[in-house]
Amino acid sequence: MIKNIVFDIGGVLADYRIQEFLTEKGFDSPMIKRILKASVMSPYWGMFERGELTEDECLEAMAGLDPEIRDQLYTAFSNVEGLLTIRDYAIPLIKELKGHGFHVYYLSNYSKKAYDECGSSLAFMEYMEGGILSFRVGKTKPDPLMYREFLDLYRLDPGECIFVDDTPENVEAAMALGFNGIIFKDPDDTRSSISEITAVNFSV
Repeated sequence: MIKNIVFDIGGVLADYRIQEFLTEKGFDSPMIKRILKASVMSPYWGMFERGELTEDECLEAMAGLDPEIRDQLYTAFSNVEGLLTIRDYAIPLIKELKGHGFHVYYLSNYSKKAYDECGSSLAFMEYMEGGILSFRVGKTKPDPLMYREFLDLYRLDPGECIFVDDTPENVEAAMALGFNGIIFKDPDDTRSSISEITAVNFSV
């Protein structure tokens, strides 16, 4: 019996708007590509989300990959307010699920800086039973240890959980541990997929 719905945050409950964020900072398309290659596409981004690097250490490491854009990297990421914004359906969806008797959690790769500076993107948390953010546990998805730590913390049976994430690799990792998995597309598709798994009917 499914009792718990576990959500990723960025790309599911909140918009991870990296392209728009960098455009708003004044960067053109070629520069955005260079910034992305040196930042979110580098191993240092994941290390930062796990809390293995301080902000300065991360920025310096990324700058080392493309020294010519050091100043641009600092301009881009010294303040990340607006990088993540809550999606308008997030709180209503959580309330709807709880109304059907489900417990709702989060399990997400999230840096402390994003947590501190994009706090409004996490307004849904107060309606949830709890969850894990990567910077607090030193692990990121799809590392199985992050999922296991979540299960141990809340004493949950993975067979009683549905994990919802927009990254297939993360869903596959959860399913390998016994979770039911849904690759997020949109809230209506998620309701439909949850209904197929649980036989709960949602009014769309």
